[in-house]
Amino acid sequence: MSQPLPPSGEDRVFAPPANLLRPFQGQGRAVVVIAAGGALGALARWGVGLALPTPPGTFPLGTFAINVVGCFLIGAVIVAVTEIVDAHPLIRPFVASGFLGGFTTFSTYSVDAENLLLGGHVGVASAYLVGTLAAAVVAAWAGIRLARTIGVRRQVTR
Repeated sequence: MSQPLPPSGEDRVFAPPANLLRPFQGQGRAVVVIAAGGALGALARWGVGLALPTPPGTFPLGTFAINVVGCFLIGAVIVAVTEIVDAHPLIRPFVASGFLGGFTTFSTYSVDAENLLLGGHVGVASAYLVGTLAAAVVAAWAGIRLARTIGVRRQVTR
């Protein structure tokens, strides 16, 4: 296995001492960029859902694609901003937590699976449940590996 991801610059910028009465104190910029990224990610997810509708009783291809692509991008982005580039501290919360957090949808994944089960489509539901989890984990790993490979090539060619 590879070594764990190193901490990013945002850990130092956005980690004030804990205060139970004011948990967001000093976090205004991070909250704003996460909210903006989340809104954009949710709109992108909505667009994919419109482009790939799921008829009742069928494999939810749109949600599957959203989650697999999102996990791939999360893996790649985290490596890029923590190991490869000197990114602004707000890039990671905007892209990873915000946009990709709003884009991926494991709540819809759960509802899709429940609807398939309630409709008696146990085989499709089982394939969807297992397939999504397996593909999402493999996609995140592939994103990490690809970003590290590209990052190493860039460092060698500089």
